[in-house]
Amino acid sequence: MTTTGQPGVAEAAAAISARLDRLPASRHIWGLVLLLSLGGCFEFYDLFFTAYIGPGLVNSGLFSAASISFFGFSGLAAFVAATFAGLFLGTLAFGFMADQFGRRMIFTTSLLWYALATAVMAFQKDAAGIVFWRMIAGIGIGVELVTIDTYIAELIPKQVRGRAFAVNEVVQFSTVPVVALISWLLVPLQPWGFDGWRWVVLIGSVGAIFVWFIRKRIPESPRWLLARGRLGEAERVTAAMEARVAEETGAPLPPTKLEAAVERRGNFLQIFQPPYGARTLMLMVFHFFQTIGYYGFASWVPTLLIASGIGITSSLQYSFIIAISAPVAPVVAVAVADRFERKWQIVWSAIGIAVFGVLFARQGDPVWLIFFGVMLTCANNWMSVGFHAYQAELFPTRVRAQAVGFVYSWSRLSAIFTSLMIGFFLRDFGVGGVFAFIAVSMLVVVLSIGVFGPRTRGLALEVISH
Repeated sequence: MTTTGQPGVAEAAAAISARLDRLPASRHIWGLVLLLSLGGCFEFYDLFFTAYIGPGLVNSGLFSAASISFFGFSGLAAFVAATFAGLFLGTLAFGFMADQFGRRMIFTTSLLWYALATAVMAFQKDAAGIVFWRMIAGIGIGVELVTIDTYIAELIPKQVRGRAFAVNEVVQFSTVPVVALISWLLVPLQPWGFDGWRWVVLIGSVGAIFVWFIRKRIPESPRWLLARGRLGEAERVTAAMEARVAEETGAPLPPTKLEAAVERRGNFLQIFQPPYGARTLMLMVFHFFQTIGYYGFASWVPTLLIASGIGITSSLQYSFIIAISAPVAPVVAVAVADRFERKWQIVWSAIGIAVFGVLFARQGDPVWLIFFGVMLTCANNWMSVGFHAYQAELFPTRVRAQAVGFVYSWSRLSAIFTSLMIGFFLRDFGVGGVFAFIAVSMLVVVLSIGVFGPRTRGLALEVISH
């Protein structure tokens, strides 16, 4: 449904979207990206400690490294699977909330949700309790991931949208070496009689302290306000952004260029109708298989190193060294993300994951394990930069959060079973079997995006959605 309730309303709404896209990339624009990214840092810390506290959970006797029964709680795979079960519920069942209640409110609420649930998990005494609270925390993380992607896509001008997602990933992935370092230092120990892995978990929950400070400085998305028919509020937010940017640049703002009408409220079923149905199916397939490569490595790094013959303390040390490279690919992407078509960045990074994964599995020397671990991490994170921007671009504002939540949920559904399958592949076929499984999955990723993915580079969101 279009915003045609009053004469000129549709034109005014389209003009606001055009005004947002013509803004130069000033300090204020990058400041918004930074604030959203800082909120995501806590979510990335929480998500990635899944891998680094794994050896501590095993060492404490709460979990075993390999799965004994496919759906049992005793294997470490159950802990990893619980993380993604929560992410699946968060992205699928609650993704609509950002479309219903606004980007700003859900950004805040979901951060508080998973910070509290994570703190509760740190005090659990048995595997079942840890698995349950990990799943509850995962729901909040899943909602937050969807909201941040949606927020950045709608606030940032089209000419720097790819760079904005790259900067977002740089900031968020900078948390990975931090959690790896903290885990390396604390997981083998028991400070004050409290397991080191529990300290790692509690440190991540402090995100709740900062959330209100971040929230106060981020405006609601004008595009979301337009989709809800709140033209006056959208006008005020847009005018405030224009004033800040004009003050910082010291020059008149570029002229607006109307490209497409802004549409109002929609419903979830629209993502299965033309032209979105084909995009939805493509991303469902993509996400189901990309997560096998991404989290098949990222959630298992120390455990895979241990399986390669490295001791627990050394495995955490090597994992930290590999984790230092986490922001490298997003840093490079900042310079080139808007120069190359998004779909081809995803395709080439998937090829890199397959190649470097197979080479990692063939190494026994620590130096080469670390080298190919670094290359694999860079390929993984470049793909992350690409698809976070890409999926948010392919759907209209009226259902963007729901659409992103739905297609993203397929990666979470896949990760639940991937975690269990990685545990079984590791047990029966070793590290080589794990990465053969990953390589085949990356072939599906290459075909789905390379053959069926539309172009998005340099286009307004409204043009892409039409």
